[in-house]
Amino acid sequence: MPRQERALRTRALLLRSAAECIKEHGYDGASTTEVLRRAGLTRGALYFHFASKEALADAIVEYQIPLLQPVTADCPLQAAIDLTLSYARRLQTDVILQAAVRLATEETSYEPGTRPYLWSQETVGALLQQASRQGELLPHTDPEELAILVVGAFTGIQLLSQLSTGRVDLLHRICVLWRAMLPGIAAPGLLLRLRADEKRAEELEQSAAHASRVLHDVG
Repeated sequence: MPRQERALRTRALLLRSAAECIKEHGYDGASTTEVLRRAGLTRGALYFHFASKEALADAIVEYQIPLLQPVTADCPLQAAIDLTLSYARRLQTDVILQAAVRLATEETSYEPGTRPYLWSQETVGALLQQASRQGELLPHTDPEELAILVVGAFTGIQLLSQLSTGRVDLLHRICVLWRAMLPGIAAPGLLLRLRADEKRAEELEQSAAHASRVLHDVG
């Protein structure tokens, strides 16, 4: 195996093992010794990729950044909905994302600050600004305020879903959120064309998987 590919696989293994530990025990309860035991790697391998446990946590938190890119663009308001549906769907099964969310929401000695929330607000806010310019929002709707509301609501909903069902019903809860909000923010002519349903999330997941396979085949 080429050295670069081996290094990438080692880094990915460390990241996943650390995420499993943090998901189960939180940042303060996760030890680098346990991370290395799960990964089957040496401490030297750890420090080659990550200078500290905090650096590992930073990498887990930053794992979210590519996932916050809009998945559709023809209709900015639908793109904002799709972003939350895709993120919710991924959060149900992706252990690294689950650890990232725990790091962002739990009070521990690790302090990510407001970075994760700002990333989300900036992405959703940009989509809603574009939606407003294209006449997709009702005139009274403030895109910046709405972005803060969407991110805050999503954060609270995912936490309640985690506590109640282990996020099994998270996607349903996010769909309910949008169905309740859309009549008060979306232009009437667009409202009936917008989709905020679990079938839409499945279609987005299938589309992303197909795109990933195409990129892999090209590579």
